[in-house]
Amino acid sequence: MTLYSKTIWSPVGELTLVADAKGLAAILWENDRPGRVRLGALAEDAGHPVLRAAERQLGEYFAGTRRTFDVPLSFSGSDFQKSVWRALLTIPFGETRSYGEIAQQVGKPSASRAVGAANGRNPVSIIAPCHRVVGSTGKLTGFAGGLDAKAFLLALEQ
Repeated sequence: MTLYSKTIWSPVGELTLVADAKGLAAILWENDRPGRVRLGALAEDAGHPVLRAAERQLGEYFAGTRRTFDVPLSFSGSDFQKSVWRALLTIPFGETRSYGEIAQQVGKPSASRAVGAANGRNPVSIIAPCHRVVGSTGKLTGFAGGLDAKAFLLALEQ
């Protein structure tokens, strides 16, 4: 499967957008951990329609004029990971959920650690808002873009 990429600037650093024929497959952070999102070779394509739509929608989000995204997504992962990532899409703008609440939502109430692991591998950060998942005490916990970026995104939504 061919993957297309485009790198954009954002207030949380450089982001590399990745799409396949079905939709947005990944948003990679500037200092992303190698292998966090498993992808093949990327072909740069600044004109790819999904990448252009994602860039526009992210720009609107950072400008404070967009609260939801409608760019098509193409998740690649285990069934459990996909269920967690779909649950992320249900967290409303400006709200947070705990890992335990997401575990309940996906029907695995004792799997909050597994939810954390799946959350950490979320390929489309920001759009599938893993930054809205916090510890049970409300404390900010791990985030692929770093805790400063997570705090920035949460503050942007307040």
